[in-house]
Amino acid sequence: MAKKESTDLSVEEKLKTLFQLQTALSAIDEKKALRGELPLEVDDLDAEIEGLNTRIERIQAEVDEFNRAISQKKAEIIEAQNSVDRYKQQLEEVRNNREYDTLSKEIEFQELEIELCNKKIVDAQKRISERSQDLGGAQELLKEKQADLEVKRNELDEIMDETRAEEEKLKEKTKELEAKIEPRLLTAFKRIRKNARNGLGIVYVQRDACGGCFNKIPPQRQLDIKMHKKVIVCEYCGRILIDPELAGVKVEKPVAAEEKKTRKRTSTVRKTSTSKKASDANDMD
Repeated sequence: MAKKESTDLSVEEKLKTLFQLQTALSAIDEKKALRGELPLEVDDLDAEIEGLNTRIERIQAEVDEFNRAISQKKAEIIEAQNSVDRYKQQLEEVRNNREYDTLSKEIEFQELEIELCNKKIVDAQKRISERSQDLGGAQELLKEKQADLEVKRNELDEIMDETRAEEEKLKEKTKELEAKIEPRLLTAFKRIRKNARNGLGIVYVQRDACGGCFNKIPPQRQLDIKMHKKVIVCEYCGRILIDPELAGVKVEKPVAAEEKKTRKRTSTVRKTSTSKKASDANDMD
């Protein structure tokens, strides 16, 4: 038997298929709701950990740069000290005041260079100490976030393991149902469902009202819905409307109000009858 094309479906079959699709999608939404905010929390923790790793790398790079600067300044100090020693040795062999002044100035200059290098080394060591504290704090925070992430991931995995098989079946079912619906109607249904707060794109009539926004539906429009001759949408919320019987939903008739009216009428009749009897008795007296 050839498979029935989506365009060959009657309006009644289209509505039935759409309602089945809505039921499957709602079930998937319920499975996702069980996860709560866990997926978002896991994503946030992943982003935080990535940011902390970047920060740690940046701090470590700064510390390494300071250490290289210290090594360079120490090398400059050794070179300057060698120059001072050499110039002092040359002072013993000077022949005139001019050579003496020149060597003295060189010695003074190299000693200032040594002093400046030592100052820069102290500053760099101070910065290393500060950044090391920042590094330690970031690493400690990273450990905490990684522990939180592991807990959240395990919790999420447990929930997903419980619902994965059923969710996969539901997804397969939705694909089969979507294949039966004509693309134009399916696109419209998905658009309606996306804009709806509760994710309902098709709803059945409940107590003469739309099952999505609960606004009253005129009797003639209700009759059109029961006829299944065309796809009808709610004029208030835009959801597709379907007859409860076609949707396979048993809806209780609002008999309570009628019973209440009947009881009230009976009670009024009884009271009137009682009052009349009392009046007749008084007349006899």
